[in-house]
Amino acid sequence: MKYLIVGLGNPGDEYQDTRHNIGFMVLDALAKASDTVFEDRRYGFVAQMRIKNRELVLLKPTTFMNLSGNAVRYWMNKENIQPENLLVVADDLALPLGKIRLRKQGSGGGHNGIGNIIQVLCSEQFSRLRFGIGNDYPMGAQIKFVLDPFNEDERKILDERIPVAVEAVRNFCLAGIDDTMCKFNNK
Repeated sequence: MKYLIVGLGNPGDEYQDTRHNIGFMVLDALAKASDTVFEDRRYGFVAQMRIKNRELVLLKPTTFMNLSGNAVRYWMNKENIQPENLLVVADDLALPLGKIRLRKQGSGGGHNGIGNIIQVLCSEQFSRLRFGIGNDYPMGAQIKFVLDPFNEDERKILDERIPVAVEAVRNFCLAGIDDTMCKFNNK
């Protein structure tokens, strides 16, 4: 079985450790734990790995957040991956820092990257892992907040919680979204 795991973020050094790039960070940790490296390919940085008898295509789109759907559609078609085997990892302002929430379908919830994927695929029928980045910003400063890097205290939380997100991705590929939601949504 083949899976497409997409970590949302923005390419470029200026965005590297920002809150909006938590999807990239989770995929980087997954690749590193499996001794896998990303290659610059069409529409993104791509790595391939295996977990037991499952083949994973990891994608960090280089289309920028608001056009992520183009990269997702291309790699789903290229690798012949079905929507039920797509998992999108993205940041979430509505969740406390480090909290993860998995869903098997639904709206974009105000996230431009997920919204664009829904628009391009013409479907909300794909799984997503939302990683909480908190919402400790003054009114009107949301864009600055998501594009700012994590501070030192936040990085300590990330060091504990990114491995949990990595384990959730692995579980999704081995046991499916329903089992993964049961195991990780309250963890």
